[in-house]
Amino acid sequence: MNNTGAGTREVDVVVTGAGQAGLSSAFHLRRTGFEPERDFVVLDHAPRPGGAWQFRWPSLTYGKVHGMHSLPGMELTDADPARPSAEVVAEYFTAYERTFDLRVRRPVDVRAVRAGEGGRLLVETSEGTWSTRALINATGTWDRPFWPRCPGQETFRGRQLHTAQYPGPEKFAGSRVVVVGGGASGTQHLMEIAPYAAAATWVTRRPPVFREGPFNEEFGRAAVALVEERVRRGLPPQSVVSVTGLPLTDAIRRAQEDGVLDRLPMFDRITPDGVAWDDGRHVDADVILWATGFRAAIDHLAPLRLREPGGGIRVEGTRSVADPRIHLVGYGPSASTIGANRAGRAAVRDIRRLLAGAPVAA
Repeated sequence: MNNTGAGTREVDVVVTGAGQAGLSSAFHLRRTGFEPERDFVVLDHAPRPGGAWQFRWPSLTYGKVHGMHSLPGMELTDADPARPSAEVVAEYFTAYERTFDLRVRRPVDVRAVRAGEGGRLLVETSEGTWSTRALINATGTWDRPFWPRCPGQETFRGRQLHTAQYPGPEKFAGSRVVVVGGGASGTQHLMEIAPYAAAATWVTRRPPVFREGPFNEEFGRAAVALVEERVRRGLPPQSVVSVTGLPLTDAIRRAQEDGVLDRLPMFDRITPDGVAWDDGRHVDADVILWATGFRAAIDHLAPLRLREPGGGIRVEGTRSVADPRIHLVGYGPSASTIGANRAGRAAVRDIRRLLAGAPVAA
């Protein structure tokens, strides 16, 4: 690592984020000859290893996690399914960083990425500025929970919280709870809360789609292709589950039979003591839990003006079409854990060609 000025350090690649996507990218950089701290640096704003997993609620045990794939080069084996996923994954990521000597710097907040001199990028952070030839952005979505706006929201006398703040089901004991959202988190929260709450109401904007049958490789590829098409057109990515639907598990079947997953359409307004529809229906509530998903945490890239009129960043593979120095790993089609692994490898392959002055394949 070279110093190029007061407080500025120079590397070939900066990786922002040390979740699945960032660690996969760092592994492939290391494997192909890049040295941490000399040739690349990994910056993570979280207080400790574990990516977004470290912030998940205690009731999300490892056995409830669907589709968690091991990082490249080191399997996650013999994990106790009864342990909180936050603990299991944090320990695994800690061991992974140590095994491959990735030297993640944390906590470091990345504030802005700007064009620098000589074709380089300047990554401005809470710990100074890095000058780099390429950037792998792996900042995920956890830091940008999506809160819909609804008429009357500010008048509600109860408590409103988002999935990102979910404390576990026991905290809702005796409360009348409205859960908003038709994704995996919404259904999981509802099924957990229902036995504790005085009443639990499920509200979704669109009718939820439950999928029967196995989630095989062909089905998964088709779903990812649909998400990929959106980012190729410069539209904000949607989650893969919005395309695939929700797996119809035994637990979901039981919840449907018990009337727990009895969905109501989206309410029209929030009142001081609940939610209301224009047809005169009203549900009293003490708590509104917004299980409404997350958006990509990419505001620090704003100075580069990568966003398309559609609101997203146009991406081919992992590479920004507007700026081939920028790779987005864990964005759109690579947001799944297995997708992040593959995308990390692809990003490093493209960056090696870029740094060597070779044309990058379209």
